[in-house]
Amino acid sequence: MKHFILDTNVLLYDPQAVFKFQENNIIIPITVIEEIDRFKKDMNETGRNARQISRLLDDLRKQGSLSEGIKLENGGNIRVEIYEEKVMKRLPPELREERGDNRILAVAFDVKAKNEKEPVIFVTKDTNLRIKADAIGLVAEDYESDKVVIEDLYSGYIEIEAEADVIDRFHGQGWLSMEQNFYPNQFVCFKDQLNASHTAIGRYDDKENKVFAIKRAGKEGIWSIHPRNREQAFALEALLDDNIKLVTLVGKAGTGKTLVAIAAGLHKTAEENIYNRLLVSRPVFPMGRDLGFLPGDIEEKLTPWMQPIFDNVELLLTGHEGEKRHSKGYKELMAMGIMDIEPLTYIRGRSIPNQYMIVDEAQNLTPHEIKTIITRAGEGTKIVLTGDPYQIDNPYVDSSSNGLTYVVERFKGQGIAGHITMTKGERSELAELAANLL
Repeated sequence: MKHFILDTNVLLYDPQAVFKFQENNIIIPITVIEEIDRFKKDMNETGRNARQISRLLDDLRKQGSLSEGIKLENGGNIRVEIYEEKVMKRLPPELREERGDNRILAVAFDVKAKNEKEPVIFVTKDTNLRIKADAIGLVAEDYESDKVVIEDLYSGYIEIEAEADVIDRFHGQGWLSMEQNFYPNQFVCFKDQLNASHTAIGRYDDKENKVFAIKRAGKEGIWSIHPRNREQAFALEALLDDNIKLVTLVGKAGTGKTLVAIAAGLHKTAEENIYNRLLVSRPVFPMGRDLGFLPGDIEEKLTPWMQPIFDNVELLLTGHEGEKRHSKGYKELMAMGIMDIEPLTYIRGRSIPNQYMIVDEAQNLTPHEIKTIITRAGEGTKIVLTGDPYQIDNPYVDSSSNGLTYVVERFKGQGIAGHITMTKGERSELAELAANLL
């Protein structure tokens, strides 16, 4: 049997973590309970998780004594361990200061001393705390539930070598029957075995087991936007297909994720009238942060966070060449109800029907927060999630455990979802170089 000591951030990240260690001992230091108590009044996701774990532990307490241990339904055991000051004196001098992290380490250190013949593992999402734990001889691990190996993340497309006549036939009839199966809505790039420049691109239809040619962007482009590479063409194909209700776009800065998403949203909302409005949001980090720290009404409070969205809208309205393509500015679009911005703070409990919803910088959301957003989708709503897993500001997630990569992997086999990993920068030569070198 193993002994797992859980840090505060593990429970704030996932209140259900106590049930995910199988038939082993779960130990929660009393200091963790104190720290959770400080978060329970917060009106954000962390506060909700703090209240949830408190209620969960209180329900378990009714079954027996937490100090002696309570049997869990999965066969494991959970108990709250009391911190003893004398244990602190056995730690290195640098870790004897009366701080929360040091008291939690002292409990883990004591559990290890009392269970020398059994594995004792300290679990925390705090990188520095894992280093400190390792330095005093503890086995320290990150909490890896719902993790996705970022290097193995589903790209959304595949390259296949084909004979020249096969590619020519695809161009001629616009489709090809496939002998092998792919993921629903996976994009396919056919490459000539003898001529690398002879190619064709399409999207797999799992119902007909065929790859169909991409034509949605057309020669006129979408709101002055023409796809500059195959990844942007793939993205526009998924964004403009009303049968695909969830689109995820992952890529580094400058690949055009947000721009193509907004262009498709404006096209579907303002020109085709498929959706009632374009709803755009970004996490005001952390999700649910009190907007009262900024002056003004809600629009003025959100402006600093939403300015990148406004910049993209103005670029679409003006056009790349600087010629005014549309008479309306983004404020007019908002006044007419075509476009709206909204903080994710107030999304819980809502139902959002028939809207084209874009969540930018989605890599800063946890899997639970992503679930909260997607489950708000009402009838006819399309949700687009964009982000870069390598640019994360949320201390509770990383490139492998964020909600964006989580949803990519979970939805890759679903017919109503589409995904593209975008790698080629198109913002400028300087931006592309900086993204690759810095």
